[in-house]
Amino acid sequence: MNEEIMTQLRSHREVMEAVERELTPRIAAFAGMLVAALKGGKKLLVMGNGGSAADAQHFAAEIVGRFKMERRGLPAVALTTDTSILTAIGNDYGFDAVFRRQVEALADEGDVVVGLSTSGSSRNVFDALALANDRGCITVGLLGRDGGTIKDIVDLDVTVPSGDTPRIQEGHITIIHIVCDLVEKGLFT
Repeated sequence: MNEEIMTQLRSHREVMEAVERELTPRIAAFAGMLVAALKGGKKLLVMGNGGSAADAQHFAAEIVGRFKMERRGLPAVALTTDTSILTAIGNDYGFDAVFRRQVEALADEGDVVVGLSTSGSSRNVFDALALANDRGCITVGLLGRDGGTIKDIVDLDVTVPSGDTPRIQEGHITIIHIVCDLVEKGLFT
């Protein structure tokens, strides 16, 4: 058991080293986009499925509540949280429309719309991001593997270089924490 634990921790470190080496400029760009949008009175919309839904909620919570700094709340909505909306849209339009319909209702030009997808190819995330592009939003994909289909439609892809879903998710949450820290520093220091 100890060997398996050490193997998993080694794998985590290798992915984090790759994130540092390959994604630092993209993470900085992501934070810069979000700072500029929030300074301009825009909001963050974020979505994902499964574990990525939990990460989307975590991201929105850090932005609305606080990350490390005592400061005013900032506008962010996780499109994964309202069961009545999710089930109504899923029932009436199908699961592929659960995020797209919310983007249609909530996204304004200049908002930052972030889709999390470990495969890079979640259909409902893809469709919502495509609509967000049409509406003049800034789109970001927090992705995994090779970036999938989403990589080609977003303004900025931040693709964790791994094919292992748990390592991708660990990369995503680390990136989210870094971005939250940079947003607070960019807006309040």
